[in-house]
Amino acid sequence: MIFYIVIPAHNEAAYIGKTLQSFVAQTIRPTKLLVVNDNSTDNTQQIIDSFSEKHPFIKSIQYSSEAKHAPGSKVVEAFYFGFNTLDKDFDLIGKFDADIVLPKQYFEELLKLFKANDSLGIAGGNLYIKKTLKWEYENISEKTKVRGPIKLYRNKCFEAIGGLKKTIGWDTIDGLLATYHEWEIATLKSLHVKHLKPTGHVYTQAAKYKQGEAFYRMRYGFWLAFIASAKLGFQKKSVSYFIYCVQGFIHSSRNQTAYSVTSEEGKYIRKVRWQTIKNKLFL
Repeated sequence: MIFYIVIPAHNEAAYIGKTLQSFVAQTIRPTKLLVVNDNSTDNTQQIIDSFSEKHPFIKSIQYSSEAKHAPGSKVVEAFYFGFNTLDKDFDLIGKFDADIVLPKQYFEELLKLFKANDSLGIAGGNLYIKKTLKWEYENISEKTKVRGPIKLYRNKCFEAIGGLKKTIGWDTIDGLLATYHEWEIATLKSLHVKHLKPTGHVYTQAAKYKQGEAFYRMRYGFWLAFIASAKLGFQKKSVSYFIYCVQGFIHSSRNQTAYSVTSEEGKYIRKVRWQTIKNKLFL
């Protein structure tokens, strides 16, 4: 299967060498790997060049986004800047981060799943972060969810969901839209991916309001957003994070922020989310 990978990168000199080495070490390498260097001021580009000189499947391009950190939208815009330079003769497209280390059989195992099931739209492994001397699951979502830093899409599924939404929470939205359009999602829990930089460690206070905005954009409704915010606050052991989420939702509602999904898609998303809550409470 032909598969392309796009990696947005901004000042990732501390990590990107390990990331690219893990791609080079794959038992099945990507057909093309494109790194989008977004305004890096460190030696990220030099590290990328050291790999692309030796490995022709690795390329890079320069991109200049706004300096302001914007969770979700910034990385998706960089992804699309790279994606739009690629031909579309691929079977699978992947959006990966520049701070991960893949097990060497990552793509080999995922390609087996895609080849065996024509209805499989999205697949990936699980992310692990280092705590003291031990790698532990990054517990900010269910293990059945394919996280944004390590996501592989079938091209037809990618088209059906309208690609990636330029907002925080895009990797939740795309999974929900995939099932709405009757695509299957698979997570291989045996594929442990090292996440060298835990999610959200550079988020500013202002950025934390964006999660509540994402709930609004997904048409959650207040009480569903309230429960989701409480869950995130509990996982992060942060009451303030919970408050930021709720405030972000209310602010978006008052300002009538544009939705990321249609009315019918929102109805489906609410149904799925409420059913998930009921299952956890009563099963």
